[in-house]
Amino acid sequence: MESSSSLNGGFGQIGSSKQLTEDSISQFREGIWLVLSKWSALQLAIENEWGGRGSGLLAEQLASDILSWFTQSREPLYIDDLEGILDEAMLSLNTMIEDGSIEEVAEKLMIMHEECLEGNYSSIQKLREAGPRTGAHQHIKQAVDNDDDSEDSDNDDRNGR
Repeated sequence: MESSSSLNGGFGQIGSSKQLTEDSISQFREGIWLVLSKWSALQLAIENEWGGRGSGLLAEQLASDILSWFTQSREPLYIDDLEGILDEAMLSLNTMIEDGSIEEVAEKLMIMHEECLEGNYSSIQKLREAGPRTGAHQHIKQAVDNDDDSEDSDNDDRNGR
């Protein structure tokens, strides 16, 4: 039988008494922003204001909520709970995510948190050096557009157009 900490790539649960230092919190806060800024689905939702004019503010709130979840929780941290936070935030931006990116983002954040607890900021440094994400942005936009087009053509067929 697998322990819960070995599930989901080893990050099913974090139940440590370790706390982030002030420096680690600062680094981790930046890491959260870097991960979110490279999440194509979130960036598309913000740029296109799918959650309304306050979409950017919702993204800022998400980053704050994630940091609070990691730093203020007295209970063990489960990746499923973090995925729920990410999913709810995307739903508040009127965006359904079915591409596995929520799980990917959650895992990156869990790993980054563990590294920050150890004083290891290498993954954050790699994100800094990577610069802005390009390429995938267009792919997701096309997938969204294609979904809409296929529904329209289905309706056109039924309506004799």
